[in-house]
Amino acid sequence: MNNLKTLSKYLALVLRHEPEAAGLRLDEQGFTDVTALWAAVQQRFGAQRYTLADLETVVAGDADGKKRYEIQQGRIRALYGHNRAVPVVYAAPVPPPARLYHGTSRAALPAIQQHGLLALERQFVHLTTRVDRAQRVARRHADSTVLLVIRADEAHAAGCVFYHAETEHYLVAALPPEFIDFPAL
Repeated sequence: MNNLKTLSKYLALVLRHEPEAAGLRLDEQGFTDVTALWAAVQQRFGAQRYTLADLETVVAGDADGKKRYEIQQGRIRALYGHNRAVPVVYAAPVPPPARLYHGTSRAALPAIQQHGLLALERQFVHLTTRVDRAQRVARRHADSTVLLVIRADEAHAAGCVFYHAETEHYLVAALPPEFIDFPAL
């Protein structure tokens, strides 16, 4: 069986960080041609390692449950995570559910309590509808994790703009601390 995680990591590299490494060019919204991307995948891994069905599985989020990519009209892009100057534009702001979650480290907590959640070097702050997903993301970055509960409905009513990147994820440029429920430590 093919390692779809390896394919997903390669897509992240070329669609988020280094498209030129695969001879790709991203447009102003981060899209590139699927055919060109597929040729780069075959060149990198060999024509027999992955199938187009594998690519579709990764794009659908079935490889690990998180949807990171999208295809529209024969073009593909990463939904978020760019560290290049390619701003991802989402269709329209949406009202979020009442509660969302964000996992972080204990070390980051004092800054978040003072300034709220900031995108920093990313375009957006990532929030999820699932507690387990927030905890898993936080564990990638630290041993000592903290789960933050976001009162997203209140933040939205106060003017924070949310985007629905994919089924379980919402994005916001910044979130003031008054809309965050901090755990007692």
